[in-house]
Amino acid sequence: MRSVANVRTVRGMGSPFEAEVALLKNKVESNSSSIPWWEQIAGKFADNSAYDEAMRLGREYRDSLRPSSALN
Repeated sequence: MRSVANVRTVRGMGSPFEAEVALLKNKVESNSSSIPWWEQIAGKFADNSAYDEAMRLGREYRDSLRPSSALN
């Protein structure tokens, strides 16, 4: 009998959650585009020295994690 009461409580809670899910789905659908995200941002960092520096530092860091070729 107790489990039936719990199921009713959970079912009763569905309404606010369903409304929130519908709202989120609507936001996602309204923001969707036929152009993939990577094409939408292509070129956004052209001629940006801060981006170039971040990429250089990231490359240096990744290279520092690789084993040295002098050990081979």
